[in-house]
Order: sequence, then C-alpha cells, then structure tokens
Amino acid sequence: MKKVLITGGAGFIGSHLADELIGHGYQVRALDSLNPQVHGDARRRPDYLHRDVELVVGDVCDKEAVESALEGVDAVFHFAAAVGVGQSMYEVAHYTRVNNLGTAVLMEALIKKPVERLVVASSMSLYGEGLYRSPSGRVCEAGERSLEQLRQAQWELRDEEGAILQPVPTPESKSPTLASIYALSKYDQERMTLITGRAYQIPTVALRFFNAYGPRQALSNPYTGVLAIFASRLLNDNAPAIFEDGLQQRDFVSVYDVARGCRLALETPAAAGEVFNIGSGEPQTVSAIAARLARVMGKEEIQPQILGKYRVGDIRHCYADISKAQRVLGYTPQVRLDDGMAELASWLAGQAAVDRVAQASAELSARGLTV
Repeated sequence: MKKVLITGGAGFIGSHLADELIGHGYQVRALDSLNPQVHGDARRRPDYLHRDVELVVGDVCDKEAVESALEGVDAVFHFAAAVGVGQSMYEVAHYTRVNNLGTAVLMEALIKKPVERLVVASSMSLYGEGLYRSPSGRVCEAGERSLEQLRQAQWELRDEEGAILQPVPTPESKSPTLASIYALSKYDQERMTLITGRAYQIPTVALRFFNAYGPRQALSNPYTGVLAIFASRLLNDNAPAIFEDGLQQRDFVSVYDVARGCRLALETPAAAGEVFNIGSGEPQTVSAIAARLARVMGKEEIQPQILGKYRVGDIRHCYADISKAQRVLGYTPQVRLDDGMAELASWLAGQAAVDRVAQASAELSARGLTV
C-alpha cells in the first residue's frame, strides 16, 4: 500500500480524490490550510473528509510544514491553490504567493526528497480562448476580444473578414493565452513542476481540469466554480447572474470523473512528463446549465439574470478535446450530466449558503473589472 500526499486535500476535488485513492488501497495524507473563504471561519476538519485521511493543517508556503508532510510519502498530488479568475485580478500578491510560491516551496522540498510520481492540478483557464474553426473550415487560434467590441456587446470572436468563428474541442497542443492572474499562476504551477520533475527525475503529470462540479463545493465562496455560485444564488431564492449573453460555452465534468482521471495519472507509467485535459468533451452554454440547475433544484421559476457585461479575464468558448487522456490514460467520463446534476441537487437540498455574489460583483465593478 502506497502513501499519497494531497496538498489542498481537504477541498472539493482533493477530498473526492482521497475517497478514490482510499477505495483503491492507498493511504492518504492531506496538507491543507483550511482557508476561511473555502472552509468557513471555524477552520475545522470538514465532515465530508474520509475518516482515514490523515489531515495536516498547514500552509503550502511553509517550508517546514511541507517537508514534514512529505515524510514517508510515495507520491504527491499538488492541488493547493487560490482559485478564482475575478478575485485574482485584484488579490494579485495573494494568488501569486499561494500558487506560485507555494509550488516553488513544494518543488524545493521534492528536490531533497523525491517521490515516485507528482501530479499537479492545472486548469483550462490557461488556454484563454479555446480552438475555433473559420467559415472556410480552417482551424485557428483566436485572439482576445477588444474592449471596444465588448462595450458594443459583440461577444463572439470573428476572423479578419468579420465572420463569426465556431468553437471546436480544444486539445493540449493549443497555445496558452493567459487572460488572468489566476491563469498565469496555474500555467506557472504546471511548467514549474514539469521542468523540475524532468531535471530531478521525478515523474510528473499535469492535468488541466475543466469545470468540475458535484457535492462538497464551497457554496459560500463567490469565486468558486460557476455551478456552485449558481447554487448559492438559487438556495437563497436569487437569480443566477450571468455575464455577457449566457451563450458562452464551457465543459462541465463530474468531480467523480476528475478523481478517476487523477488516479489514472498516478498509475499510468506512460503519463510521466505529459499534460492532459480532464473534462467531459461536451460543450454546454452557461445559461442552459443555469436553467438546468434551477430545474433539478425545483426552482424553475427563478430565471437567470443576463447581465450583458464582460468580466475582465473571462473568455468566450472553451471545451475539452479529451482524446489524449482517453488514449494514454484510459480515461472516459462515466457520469452523465443529467445524473450528476440530479445528485448535486440532492446534496444541495441539505445545504445552506451565504450568498456573497452581489458583494463580489460590486467589488469587481468598483475596480473597473467589468465592462
């Protein structure tokens, strides 16, 4: 039985990964700061965290805490990160400290004490815009939308002749376009671990997560995943607020599929040194996903509020090409969206949430981060 360390292991994805690993015979230790924005001011061990998880409360930027957590460990999942596109655009030092410095501290510790495998949680956010196809059939990488275009509510990306580009699945080979401090920090985490892993013969895998959803999301965190934010609004009988026109496309993947993909990255020798998309491969519009969530929660009468505004750092369309993960890892999503949403609704029925979305939106607006 191997012992695995998960940094950020008391969080949403980390705790589900712990369940997956324990179910397959691994011992799990979690290093987590229990950040109040995610876990509440009490900062206590989450009830959902598997009883067999050895929880170490500590900061990933603390050298002594990281080195201690690595004692007796055979593999590491590095999930500890500050998460949120909008918030990253004004809490720049915080995001850079936790995501960039925290990863550097971990890598220095692993140079002294190498492990058999390191898996880092990267993000689809580093792609910026996904891949597109022009009306002529040419597949292309689109540039960023101009502020002038966005002020005129012209949301779609266009080619040189002004024709609208159509999104296609985004593969790992697509060049990064870093549209936010969060995206920059995730790319930095990815490259730092792969570069160091290669130099010191630590087999390293980077997984670019798309929009994970499921039970245990931090419902009172207004900078978390979009489905958790919508759920918080609906639990308080408020309308989900959607930027732009709601027709932007994202890839929503069950946290159970994400956890399975993580375990496969740990166990597949050919994964070392590689980067993989972990998503569903199926695009969904944000407005449709909001309406679907309201329906499964029994709150169909609450219609989404379409803001018609742009949030700095957002992109228009991006969904995953998962063919590489299927081919190398044997990863195939197993949770249908309808089933995953039904389970999410069942879990939400027993939850309470502090709706801080309006406060977060006002913060962004006051700083000029919405157009």
